[in-house]
Amino acid sequence: MKDRGILIVVSGFSGSGKGTIMKELLKRYDNYALSVSATTRAPREGEAEGREYFFKTVQDFEKMIAKEELIEYARYVDNYYGTPRAYVEEQISEGKDVILEIEIQGALKVKEKFPETVLLFVMPPSAAVLKERLAGRGTETEDVINFRMKRACEEAEGMDRYDYLVINDELLPCVEQVHQIIRGEHKKTFRNQKLIENIRKELIELNR
Repeated sequence: MKDRGILIVVSGFSGSGKGTIMKELLKRYDNYALSVSATTRAPREGEAEGREYFFKTVQDFEKMIAKEELIEYARYVDNYYGTPRAYVEEQISEGKDVILEIEIQGALKVKEKFPETVLLFVMPPSAAVLKERLAGRGTETEDVINFRMKRACEEAEGMDRYDYLVINDELLPCVEQVHQIIRGEHKKTFRNQKLIENIRKELIELNR
């Protein structure tokens, strides 16, 4: 029988490199699945149903909310975004470790509903490095960079609610660290109750 997978929620400041870490993790190891969100926004060119998003009408999305078919959801700029429960549960039951990349408020909601979820926060080595990375993208104005830095100040208030902090200094060692954290989570006793019960029964039998 396959071991069940684990739900891992990854958050981090804009510019911390969390998306790059997740892509590299999926490329290097085959036991991970990236959660696919549902959204009411229209597909962009090149996006495919079930790959980038599950595209829903507002009516369908609101039905999913009413039926509690979403792990978490939020509304941004007139569109809904959320994590379908069925997709995540299917992947976990197949033994995949499912990674969900969302912001802090959503992450804490998930942990509240599913206490076994592993919360992982990605951060740069320093605030100065974060600002350098945001500026180094070359795609954002000074105003946007300042907004993201202010947002990081707010997000930093919730960092101690996470299970693990990962400092993204060098990409590949950071990816390996995330992988090892998740491997270690699989060994926690509360995730291995059947194994514990079996060995107890075997020991009782052998000691009769």
